[in-house]
Amino acid sequence: MIDASLPVAMFDSGVGGLTVLHECLVALPQEDYLYLGDTAMFPYGERDPAELRRRIALIVAKLLERGAKLLVIACNTATAIGEEVAREVAAKYGVEVVPVVAPQAEIAAAITDNGRVGVLATTNTVESGAYRRALEAEGRGLDVIEVAAPRLAPFIQEGSLFDEETMAMARGYCAPLRKAGVDTLILGCTHFPLVAPMLQRILGRNVRLVSGGHAVAAAIQRTLEGSGLAREGDDEGTYEFFCTGPVSSFGDVATRFLQMPLGEVRQVEFTVPA
Repeated sequence: MIDASLPVAMFDSGVGGLTVLHECLVALPQEDYLYLGDTAMFPYGERDPAELRRRIALIVAKLLERGAKLLVIACNTATAIGEEVAREVAAKYGVEVVPVVAPQAEIAAAITDNGRVGVLATTNTVESGAYRRALEAEGRGLDVIEVAAPRLAPFIQEGSLFDEETMAMARGYCAPLRKAGVDTLILGCTHFPLVAPMLQRILGRNVRLVSGGHAVAAAIQRTLEGSGLAREGDDEGTYEFFCTGPVSSFGDVATRFLQMPLGEVRQVEFTVPA
């Protein structure tokens, strides 16, 4: 029997998943959270999928060995490439998994008016077809337009300045979406909500943007309540952070993503078996 007092564990390739954690801290403040940013391997979007699956399996095992009542894949590429392996590992601990793709697809399918849904994501996520399959599973016969934006997540993670070159890059990624006339866009990377205002300006105010944070927080709440693992009471829970790269670089960017005090960040290292 899993203890309801255990934390919710989540991981991402870097700090993008903190946009998901931020929503969880607001929507489910009574829960405790454990977050791992795999910054040593960032970005996931262009890496070999087989290598990523081995890495994901090890991360999930390490997190659940610490004790957790739920695993959240707060990374779109990790969900698209490694959701199945994450579920296999989590099943050994009797822990359920909440991914980021399906909750977003459910919301996008529900709110689109013209049936044209865009997906802006990393190369690996687009090539996996995860969003297309998830949207097709909604049964609405949607027209799905997927665009890979390989430069966008690194730009956000690095905290680079917004300039005309940045706008030109974003306009280039948005051009196929504008041409297709999408009325709904899935931000298929947890980094992308940080540039939502820029994307909204380019696409127009009538295009609805669907981020992972709100969708995943709602899915976490449903899962915890359905399994009887939701914590009761009004007290604020705790949150703690781990990263696989340098702590200093993680902290500098993470505070901007979380929009709350970060506290101590601990570095962890592990080697993935070949």
